[in-house]
Amino acid sequence: MAADVLKAKVWRGADQGSFEVYEVPRRASQTVLDVVTYVQRHIDHTLSYRFSCRVGMCGSCAMNVNGIARWTCRTHVSKVLKGRSEIEIAPLSNLPVIKDLATDMTTFFDKWARAKGQFHGSKTRHDDFARVDPASKERVAAADGTECIGCGVCYSVCDVVTWKPDFLGPAALNRAWTLVNDVRDVAVKERLEAVSGDAGCHSCHTQGSCTERCPKHIAPSFSIAGLKVLTASLAVKGDL
Repeated sequence: MAADVLKAKVWRGADQGSFEVYEVPRRASQTVLDVVTYVQRHIDHTLSYRFSCRVGMCGSCAMNVNGIARWTCRTHVSKVLKGRSEIEIAPLSNLPVIKDLATDMTTFFDKWARAKGQFHGSKTRHDDFARVDPASKERVAAADGTECIGCGVCYSVCDVVTWKPDFLGPAALNRAWTLVNDVRDVAVKERLEAVSGDAGCHSCHTQGSCTERCPKHIAPSFSIAGLKVLTASLAVKGDL
């Protein structure tokens, strides 16, 4: 194979599909999403996949690349090839495959809802804006977690989700942690009850895969550890 040609093994079909091999021109500063887009636009128009912003903001382009979950718009081919001439691209793990590289994210976001991931405030549009001190203990604790873009990478690499499909997962628990630390929110007790059950924070094995693979460099394991401490403390006091 010529040096300027890249062999791309791309998953086709649903859960019971298989890989198909395509030859794609090798280009400078080429991203994995560029490879997928080339296949869809120039070789096989039936290839299904998701993308939107292309700049690392929306999270919709996440896929497994050479066995590792990544966002593909910001992952350069040169980073994952490491001297090889072949790249393998597959849908995220732990999610049903709709077709090819597109997964069904319904369960992922349903778990956000189960973790009470919606903000519940007490003010109305007629009230003055709430003011949160950026240096406050609560705001600092939640700061990094608020950067989550919902890409599903942490969910895909979580072994606990694989072993225990009912587990809420790193993203939903991280979201719960940010809201627990939001002084404007009035549903903290209900949220802590939701994340303290068998499928909640205490099922996390703290392996750290979510923190290692998060493309936004968030530490969901830190958020989950915070929930563990808080729920355990309240349970001992009889408040949960």
